[in-house]
Amino acid sequence: METRQRHDPSKSLVGFRVGDVRYAVPIDRVREIVNPSAVVSLPHPPPGVIGVADYRDDIIPIVDLRMRFGLGRTSATRKTKWIVVDVAGRNVALVVDSVTGVFGTGGAALRPAPSLGAGDDARGIAAATNYGGALVFVLDTVRLREITQPLSEAGSIGPRAHVTSLPPRASA
Repeated sequence: METRQRHDPSKSLVGFRVGDVRYAVPIDRVREIVNPSAVVSLPHPPPGVIGVADYRDDIIPIVDLRMRFGLGRTSATRKTKWIVVDVAGRNVALVVDSVTGVFGTGGAALRPAPSLGAGDDARGIAAATNYGGALVFVLDTVRLREITQPLSEAGSIGPRAHVTSLPPRASA
């Protein structure tokens, strides 16, 4: 019989890779890690947003972090995952190359990240830490909200996303 492990409060980050760089998001923001599913493209999406998907009866934006970080899109592999995160009360799926695991900082404080630009050039890095001998950048989920806000305002995502219906046919 398989035993389930209890949540370890010392593990506060979910790690993943995008290209050759390691990143993480706070575990309290992660709703689920899932295999990619069908994506519906939208016209003129914000940079990095590849479309939307139906996730548990909620229409959520899909942010391809490879595209967002200027690496270009690649074909999905067995390791490609979606990390569904809560961004200001809305779910957003992050497309990552692979999930590396759940870890903590070992009691060390997160270090401030270097300034990486402003506006659309900012990657949305909140902090940095070391784990397993590698530098890990912790994403700022507030920045993800800024990226996906235009879709929310347009009614394209969320539990109240509307589908435009066709007008009734005229009788001939």
